[in-house]
Amino acid sequence: MRSVFVLCLATAALVHAETNAARGRRVVDQAVAALGGDRFLQMEDRLEDGRAYSFYRERLTGLAKAKIYTRYLKAAGKDAVAQRERQTFGKDEDYAILFMEDKAYEVTFRGARPLPDDRWNRYVLSTRHNVLYVLRNRLKEPGLIIESRGSDVWQNTPVEIVDITDADNNVITVYFHTGSKLPVRETWSTRDPQTKEKNDYESVFSKYRDVGGGVMWPFNIVSYRNGDKVFELFSDSVAVNKGLTDELFTLGAKTKVLAGDK
Repeated sequence: MRSVFVLCLATAALVHAETNAARGRRVVDQAVAALGGDRFLQMEDRLEDGRAYSFYRERLTGLAKAKIYTRYLKAAGKDAVAQRERQTFGKDEDYAILFMEDKAYEVTFRGARPLPDDRWNRYVLSTRHNVLYVLRNRLKEPGLIIESRGSDVWQNTPVEIVDITDADNNVITVYFHTGSKLPVRETWSTRDPQTKEKNDYESVFSKYRDVGGGVMWPFNIVSYRNGDKVFELFSDSVAVNKGLTDELFTLGAKTKVLAGDK
Protein backbone atom coordinates (compact mmCIF):
# COMPACT_ATOMS: atom_id res chain seq x y z
CA MET A 1 0.00 0.00 0.00
CA ARG A 2 2.84 2.36 0.89
CA SER A 3 4.57 1.67 -2.45
CA VAL A 4 1.39 2.54 -4.38
CA PHE A 5 1.08 5.80 -2.43
CA VAL A 6 4.70 6.69 -3.19
CA LEU A 7 4.20 5.89 -6.88
CA CYS A 8 1.14 8.16 -7.03
CA LEU A 9 3.11 10.99 -5.42
CA ALA A 10 5.94 10.53 -7.90
CA THR A 11 3.53 10.54 -10.85
CA ALA A 12 1.81 13.67 -9.60
CA ALA A 13 5.20 15.35 -9.21
CA LEU A 14 6.15 14.51 -12.79
CA VAL A 15 2.87 15.86 -14.14
CA HIS A 16 3.28 19.01 -12.07
CA ALA A 17 6.85 19.40 -13.34
CA GLU A 18 5.77 19.25 -17.00
CA THR A 19 6.31 22.64 -18.62
CA ASN A 20 3.62 24.41 -20.63
CA ALA A 21 5.69 23.85 -23.76
CA ALA A 22 6.12 20.12 -23.09
CA ARG A 23 2.43 19.69 -22.26
CA GLY A 24 1.38 21.63 -25.34
CA ARG A 25 3.60 19.53 -27.59
CA ARG A 26 2.29 16.34 -26.00
CA VAL A 27 -1.33 17.36 -26.61
CA VAL A 28 -0.56 18.27 -30.24
CA ASP A 29 1.32 15.01 -30.84
CA GLN A 30 -1.62 13.06 -29.41
CA ALA A 31 -3.98 14.95 -31.73
CA VAL A 32 -1.89 14.09 -34.79
CA ALA A 33 -1.90 10.43 -33.72
CA ALA A 34 -5.69 10.52 -33.20
CA LEU A 35 -6.18 12.03 -36.67
CA GLY A 36 -4.31 9.11 -38.20
CA GLY A 37 -0.63 9.69 -37.50
CA ASP A 38 1.55 9.22 -40.57
CA ARG A 39 -1.53 8.45 -42.68
CA PHE A 40 -2.89 11.89 -41.82
CA LEU A 41 0.46 13.60 -42.39
CA GLN A 42 0.91 11.86 -45.75
CA MET A 43 -2.64 12.47 -46.97
CA GLU A 44 -2.35 13.58 -50.61
CA ASP A 45 -5.86 14.74 -51.42
CA ARG A 46 -9.42 14.88 -50.10
CA LEU A 47 -12.97 15.13 -51.43
CA GLU A 48 -15.77 16.46 -49.21
CA ASP A 49 -19.29 16.05 -50.60
CA GLY A 50 -22.27 17.59 -48.84
CA ARG A 51 -24.16 20.83 -48.24
CA ALA A 52 -22.76 24.30 -47.66
CA TYR A 53 -24.63 27.07 -45.86
CA SER A 54 -23.71 30.75 -45.71
CA PHE A 55 -25.09 33.24 -43.20
CA TYR A 56 -25.24 36.99 -42.70
CA ARG A 57 -26.05 38.23 -39.20
CA GLU A 58 -27.18 34.71 -38.28
CA ARG A 59 -29.67 34.58 -41.17
CA LEU A 60 -29.32 31.96 -43.88
CA THR A 61 -28.33 33.65 -47.15
CA GLY A 62 -27.18 30.69 -49.23
CA LEU A 63 -27.58 26.94 -49.46
CA ALA A 64 -26.07 24.69 -52.08
CA LYS A 65 -24.91 21.19 -52.76
CA ALA A 66 -21.14 21.41 -52.52
CA LYS A 67 -18.07 19.39 -53.34
CA ILE A 68 -14.70 20.54 -52.08
CA TYR A 69 -11.66 19.02 -53.76
CA THR A 70 -8.31 19.54 -52.01
CA ARG A 71 -4.84 18.45 -53.06
CA TYR A 72 -1.81 19.02 -50.85
CA LEU A 73 1.50 20.26 -52.22
CA LYS A 74 4.94 19.37 -50.95
CA ALA A 75 5.93 22.91 -50.02
CA ALA A 76 4.79 26.52 -50.03
CA GLY A 77 6.51 29.86 -49.67
CA LYS A 78 6.23 32.03 -46.59
CA ASP A 79 2.64 33.20 -46.01
CA ALA A 80 1.42 30.91 -48.82
CA VAL A 81 -0.61 27.71 -48.72
CA ALA A 82 0.70 24.25 -49.57
CA GLN A 83 -2.50 23.10 -51.23
CA ARG A 84 -4.84 23.67 -54.14
CA GLU A 85 -8.59 23.67 -53.66
CA ARG A 86 -11.61 23.58 -55.94
CA GLN A 87 -15.01 24.37 -54.42
CA THR A 88 -17.93 23.44 -56.67
CA PHE A 89 -21.59 24.22 -56.10
CA GLY A 90 -24.82 22.96 -57.60
CA LYS A 91 -25.98 19.56 -58.76
CA ASP A 92 -24.00 19.78 -61.99
CA GLU A 93 -20.96 21.51 -60.42
CA ASP A 94 -21.44 24.30 -62.95
CA TYR A 95 -20.11 26.98 -60.59
CA ALA A 96 -16.70 26.72 -58.97
CA ILE A 97 -14.10 28.67 -57.04
CA LEU A 98 -10.56 27.57 -57.85
CA PHE A 99 -7.80 28.38 -55.37
CA MET A 100 -4.27 27.89 -56.65
CA GLU A 101 -0.96 28.63 -54.90
CA ASP A 102 -0.92 32.36 -55.62
CA LYS A 103 -4.29 33.27 -57.16
CA ALA A 104 -7.93 32.27 -57.42
CA TYR A 105 -10.68 32.22 -60.03
CA GLU A 106 -14.45 32.14 -60.17
CA VAL A 107 -15.28 29.61 -62.89
CA THR A 108 -18.61 29.50 -64.76
CA PHE A 109 -19.78 28.54 -68.25
CA ARG A 110 -18.71 32.03 -69.35
CA GLY A 111 -15.10 31.51 -68.34
CA ALA A 112 -12.77 32.15 -65.43
CA ARG A 113 -12.71 35.50 -63.64
CA PRO A 114 -9.87 36.31 -61.20
CA LEU A 115 -11.08 36.81 -57.65
CA PRO A 116 -10.34 40.17 -56.00
CA ASP A 117 -7.17 40.30 -53.91
CA ASP A 118 -9.07 40.75 -50.65
CA ARG A 119 -10.97 37.51 -51.16
CA TRP A 120 -7.79 35.64 -52.03
CA ASN A 121 -6.10 37.06 -48.94
CA ARG A 122 -9.00 35.96 -46.72
CA TYR A 123 -8.70 32.43 -48.09
CA VAL A 124 -4.96 32.30 -47.37
CA LEU A 125 -5.47 33.72 -43.88
CA SER A 126 -8.27 31.30 -42.94
CA THR A 127 -6.44 28.28 -44.39
CA ARG A 128 -3.18 29.02 -42.57
CA HIS A 129 -5.15 29.42 -39.32
CA ASN A 130 -7.13 26.20 -39.76
CA VAL A 131 -5.90 23.78 -37.10
CA LEU A 132 -6.27 20.75 -39.39
CA TYR A 133 -4.03 22.47 -41.94
CA VAL A 134 -1.62 23.54 -39.20
CA LEU A 135 -1.32 20.01 -37.81
CA ARG A 136 -0.58 18.56 -41.24
CA ASN A 137 1.50 21.30 -42.83
CA ARG A 138 2.95 23.76 -40.34
CA LEU A 139 4.26 21.91 -37.27
CA LYS A 140 7.86 21.97 -38.56
CA GLU A 141 7.69 25.64 -39.48
CA PRO A 142 10.64 27.67 -38.09
CA GLY A 143 9.73 29.76 -35.07
CA LEU A 144 6.50 27.91 -34.25
CA ILE A 145 5.76 27.90 -30.50
CA ILE A 146 3.30 25.49 -28.86
CA GLU A 147 2.20 26.11 -25.26
CA SER A 148 -0.50 24.58 -23.08
CA ARG A 149 -3.04 26.79 -21.34
CA GLY A 150 -4.19 23.85 -19.21
CA SER A 151 -7.43 21.91 -19.07
CA ASP A 152 -10.99 23.24 -18.95
CA VAL A 153 -14.58 22.38 -19.79
CA TRP A 154 -16.12 23.81 -22.97
CA GLN A 155 -19.82 23.11 -23.72
CA ASN A 156 -19.81 20.26 -21.18
CA THR A 157 -16.77 18.78 -22.91
CA PRO A 158 -13.45 18.32 -21.09
CA VAL A 159 -10.70 19.89 -23.20
CA GLU A 160 -7.00 20.65 -23.26
CA ILE A 161 -6.34 24.18 -24.52
CA VAL A 162 -3.20 24.95 -26.51
CA ASP A 163 -1.82 28.15 -28.05
CA ILE A 164 0.03 27.75 -31.35
CA THR A 165 2.05 30.86 -32.21
CA ASP A 166 3.97 31.34 -35.47
CA ALA A 167 7.05 33.42 -36.18
CA ASP A 168 4.89 36.45 -37.04
CA ASN A 169 3.18 36.26 -33.62
CA ASN A 170 -0.13 35.01 -35.02
CA VAL A 171 -1.82 32.95 -32.30
CA ILE A 172 -4.30 30.10 -32.79
CA THR A 173 -5.98 28.82 -29.62
CA VAL A 174 -7.10 25.22 -30.05
CA TYR A 175 -9.39 23.12 -27.84
CA PHE A 176 -8.62 19.38 -27.96
CA HIS A 177 -11.12 16.82 -26.62
CA THR A 178 -9.55 15.19 -23.56
CA GLY A 179 -10.92 11.77 -24.45
CA SER A 180 -10.65 11.53 -28.25
CA LYS A 181 -7.62 13.91 -28.43
CA LEU A 182 -9.20 15.48 -31.56
CA PRO A 183 -9.50 19.25 -32.11
CA VAL A 184 -13.06 20.46 -31.46
CA ARG A 185 -12.68 24.25 -31.49
CA GLU A 186 -10.26 26.97 -32.49
CA THR A 187 -10.18 30.75 -32.10
CA TRP A 188 -7.93 33.41 -33.56
CA SER A 189 -7.96 37.14 -34.24
CA THR A 190 -6.65 39.53 -36.83
CA ARG A 191 -6.96 43.18 -37.74
CA ASP A 192 -8.49 44.47 -40.94
CA PRO A 193 -5.59 45.85 -43.04
CA GLN A 194 -7.62 48.93 -44.01
CA THR A 195 -9.83 49.78 -41.02
CA LYS A 196 -7.44 48.29 -38.40
CA GLU A 197 -10.49 46.91 -36.58
CA LYS A 198 -10.05 43.62 -34.73
CA ASN A 199 -11.94 40.61 -36.07
CA ASP A 200 -12.41 37.47 -33.97
CA TYR A 201 -12.80 34.10 -35.68
CA GLU A 202 -13.98 30.75 -34.35
CA SER A 203 -14.43 27.32 -35.92
CA VAL A 204 -16.07 24.27 -34.37
CA PHE A 205 -15.32 20.73 -35.59
CA SER A 206 -17.57 17.74 -34.86
CA LYS A 207 -18.84 14.36 -36.09
CA TYR A 208 -15.40 12.91 -36.79
CA ARG A 209 -15.35 9.70 -38.81
CA ASP A 210 -12.74 7.39 -40.31
CA VAL A 211 -12.54 8.51 -43.96
CA GLY A 212 -10.10 5.86 -45.11
CA GLY A 213 -7.02 4.10 -43.78
CA GLY A 214 -7.53 5.37 -40.26
CA VAL A 215 -7.62 9.09 -41.16
CA MET A 216 -10.19 10.94 -39.05
CA TRP A 217 -12.00 14.00 -40.43
CA PRO A 218 -14.92 16.17 -39.16
CA PHE A 219 -18.17 15.90 -41.11
CA ASN A 220 -19.54 19.11 -39.58
CA ILE A 221 -17.57 22.38 -39.58
CA VAL A 222 -19.07 25.69 -38.41
CA SER A 223 -17.31 29.05 -38.72
CA TYR A 224 -18.04 32.30 -36.87
CA ARG A 225 -16.85 35.87 -37.31
CA ASN A 226 -17.18 38.27 -34.39
CA GLY A 227 -19.66 35.90 -32.78
CA ASP A 228 -21.93 35.55 -35.84
CA LYS A 229 -22.24 32.30 -37.74
CA VAL A 230 -20.97 32.84 -41.31
CA PHE A 231 -20.52 29.35 -42.78
CA GLU A 232 -21.38 25.72 -42.14
CA LEU A 233 -20.46 22.56 -44.01
CA PHE A 234 -22.33 19.27 -43.57
CA SER A 235 -20.49 16.48 -45.35
CA ASP A 236 -22.41 13.42 -46.48
CA SER A 237 -19.16 11.73 -47.43
CA VAL A 238 -15.44 12.40 -47.21
CA ALA A 239 -12.75 10.42 -49.03
CA VAL A 240 -8.97 10.77 -49.09
CA ASN A 241 -6.20 9.77 -51.49
CA LYS A 242 -8.45 9.54 -54.54
CA GLY A 243 -5.70 10.43 -57.01
CA LEU A 244 -7.16 13.82 -57.91
CA THR A 245 -5.54 15.10 -61.12
CA ASP A 246 -4.25 18.45 -62.37
CA GLU A 247 -7.35 19.03 -64.50
CA LEU A 248 -9.36 19.79 -61.36
CA PHE A 249 -6.96 22.44 -60.11
CA THR A 250 -5.92 24.27 -63.26
CA LEU A 251 -7.72 26.21 -65.97
CA GLY A 252 -8.24 24.29 -69.20
CA ALA A 253 -6.45 25.46 -72.33
CA LYS A 254 -9.79 26.50 -73.84
CA THR A 255 -11.07 28.31 -70.74
CA LYS A 256 -11.60 31.99 -71.43
CA VAL A 257 -10.02 34.24 -68.80
CA LEU A 258 -12.30 37.19 -68.11
CA ALA A 259 -11.39 40.60 -66.74
CA GLY A 260 -11.29 40.77 -62.97
CA ASP A 261 -13.58 42.93 -60.85
CA LYS A 262 -12.46 46.50 -60.45
